[in-house]
Amino acid sequence: MLSRVEPAERYPQCLCLSPTYELALQTGKVIEQMGKFHPELKLAYAVRGNKLERGQKISEHIVIGTPGTVLDWCAKLKFIDPKKIKVFVLDEADVMIATQGHQDQSIRIQRMLPRNCQMLLFSATFEDSVWKFAQKVVPDPNIIKLKREEETLDTIKQYYVLCNNRDEKFQALCNLYGAITIAQAMIFCHTRKTASWLAAELSKEGHQVALLSGEMMVEQRAAVIERFREGKEKVLVTTNVCARGIDVEQVSVVINFDLPVDKDGNPDNETYLHRIGRTGRFGKRGLAVNMVDSKHSMNILNRIQEHFNKKIERLDTDDLDEIEKIAN
Repeated sequence: MLSRVEPAERYPQCLCLSPTYELALQTGKVIEQMGKFHPELKLAYAVRGNKLERGQKISEHIVIGTPGTVLDWCAKLKFIDPKKIKVFVLDEADVMIATQGHQDQSIRIQRMLPRNCQMLLFSATFEDSVWKFAQKVVPDPNIIKLKREEETLDTIKQYYVLCNNRDEKFQALCNLYGAITIAQAMIFCHTRKTASWLAAELSKEGHQVALLSGEMMVEQRAAVIERFREGKEKVLVTTNVCARGIDVEQVSVVINFDLPVDKDGNPDNETYLHRIGRTGRFGKRGLAVNMVDSKHSMNILNRIQEHFNKKIERLDTDDLDEIEKIAN
């Protein structure tokens, strides 16, 4: 986008859609960093809560936002003239396409754009349905792919811990935490209820914990991530809202307190990859620990292993020497 902008022309030329408020902000920060020697380059955020006066036109060159707000800005409020857009980006394209509302809004925005507008779709994972859709939207595309085995990130060591119930999982977590010097950790839970229970239990143990889940206001969520980035909290307990794209360099451990499953209870390999990919970023070493508490979750784990063709070793969290070994 930065390479296509004409700063002298004071209207939006590039449009980037993200599935969440946090990702829009994060991408915007990167654009600001990369564009900092280009002081005339301006960026606007089309996100909930960013209120503009009706009838005004935007002079910023790049607009980054979530689909609903961007659609309003183009269609209803006419802040943006879509006919002048040169580059249209869908970030985390597979989510944008798989989420019903996002998909409709993204298509409606895309239909307003000029024919020669360049379209870019980015994601770490593309399922078949996404390919089919992408081919409909982008005729005759250039496709840049990474090999499947490059995805699983050899820098991340993956383990599982056998437990019988939720309390044992919590005990294992505490043992793990006591034995390893962890820079920062992200812990993923399946439901908001488990996430808030876990955050409360960890706080009681004296850990600095932040909780992030979907029902929070976007501003609250942004504040929580900011505090985590700054290291004010060492542990972030979250549901899948945070599995994608959030990039905090100091995360050295990802713990799946619950394994990721889809709505039918099958392994969600895509989410697994996105979750553990929060660590080991940019070639650093990372650690992923999966909590298994039933035959069912062991079955899920085995299927995840098969999918990525990568062995997940068993870890005994009662054995401190063993935990220290993996930490080194």
